[in-house]
Amino acid sequence: MGKAKDTSPKRKKKVLHIVLGVLAAIILIAAIAISSIANTNVKAMNSTVDAALATLRENYTVTPIDVGDYKEMKIYGIMKFDVEQYDIEELGNLSIMRMNMGLMQMATVVITPQDKNLPLLSADYMYILSNRKAYLEFYDVVKEKDDTYNKLLNSLAEAISAYDHLENIEASEAWYADLLTVTSYKGGKADADKDLENQLVDSLQAYLSHAKALPMLSNEEKAEKIAITVAYTDGLIEKGGISTDVFKDELGDEETKLFFDNIFFGTAK
Repeated sequence: MGKAKDTSPKRKKKVLHIVLGVLAAIILIAAIAISSIANTNVKAMNSTVDAALATLRENYTVTPIDVGDYKEMKIYGIMKFDVEQYDIEELGNLSIMRMNMGLMQMATVVITPQDKNLPLLSADYMYILSNRKAYLEFYDVVKEKDDTYNKLLNSLAEAISAYDHLENIEASEAWYADLLTVTSYKGGKADADKDLENQLVDSLQAYLSHAKALPMLSNEEKAEKIAITVAYTDGLIEKGGISTDVFKDELGDEETKLFFDNIFFGTAK
């Protein structure tokens, strides 16, 4: 006869300890791996944002603005956004948001021009473990679209086309599609990080080089441009947008508008 299987409480307790030990080891290994990936992603995110900020500072005087209570915004209790705002002399408002929640990192850079006839720039970067998504968009918030403006758009398209080798991703249909001029929606893995950073920097260089040659808007023209911009930003609240809906759910429409007008787009400053 074969040996009887040991089913004693002592044996069961030993097996349970082994199983729990293996699970703990797996969890620890996974945590270390996620932490390592998160560190890589945070470095890539900060490098991209800091490169954009450095490019702006090479061309214009960029002055930080105190954002008060908006400095750290918590959404859904787990997403903590670090918010920065700057004044770009003779150009307009700059806002930067960064978020790190371990499994995912996000960064947004928005330039809202107010003093010159330029499109609004919005750049969003998402790092989900080893996957990347980068949305670079220029919004047509101008009244007069002359040859100088069209040349700027051509330069932006040329700068972006240098990165056609990057993976294309689809963007969701949105009500503001008619405001979009030059766009780029790219994805990839960590090996695409430097190209995604360089694409933003090259686009900024084209954007800023044309901005230098543009005349300053008169007070009347500036007010008109801000009104066009506000029509778009109010539309985000009224009609919705992917990231806007997140803020609306947490802050409500009124508080979201205050944040947009005073910080994110800076149209009220």
